[in-house]
Amino acid sequence: MPPAENASLIRIARAAGPDEPAAPLDLGARVRELRKAKDWTLEQAAQRAGLARSTLSKIENGQMSPTFDALKKLATGLGIGVPQLFTPPSEDRITGRMALTRAAEGAGQLTTTYEHTLLAETLSRKKMLPYRARIRARRMEEFDGWIRHDGEEFLYVLTGVVRLYTEFYEPVEMKRGDSAYYDATMGHNVVSVSPEDATILWVTSLA
Repeated sequence: MPPAENASLIRIARAAGPDEPAAPLDLGARVRELRKAKDWTLEQAAQRAGLARSTLSKIENGQMSPTFDALKKLATGLGIGVPQLFTPPSEDRITGRMALTRAAEGAGQLTTTYEHTLLAETLSRKKMLPYRARIRARRMEEFDGWIRHDGEEFLYVLTGVVRLYTEFYEPVEMKRGDSAYYDATMGHNVVSVSPEDATILWVTSLA
């Protein structure tokens, strides 16, 4: 899609405002969660980490701040990397978000080259922008230069045959069921080479 159209779609997806600030991490709760996920007792986890049981207990209960050496031992004992100790507990990561878009639903946006239908429109602050597109363009000359934007993109052909043009690769024809994943900062355009307008699923990353 032309750059202005893509920017417009991304603005729509981000229109809900800034993300809410993350809550401070409770390291003790995180360590406890990781230990229980493996079904280990304090004693078992402490032995695997090479720490005293009392030390691990104090860490889990927030009664002491572990040294970096202790953090490395904990991570090794749990079979993870140190950064994973500082990711939020699973209950904080589960949002339960879901959006259902029926076949005849979705906000349509008609352009000279494409006809876009936004999917999962009701979800704010999405990390992906999914949409169906009817490919109206038949020639590269219908575009005002290369399309390029931040992020990565996934394309899946639903009907018809398309030709994917990219800045650094030879053009490739794609039929129903074919897909491509590419760096969206690389110039790219899609045209329909079938008698009818082809349709595709496009997913653009927003994060």
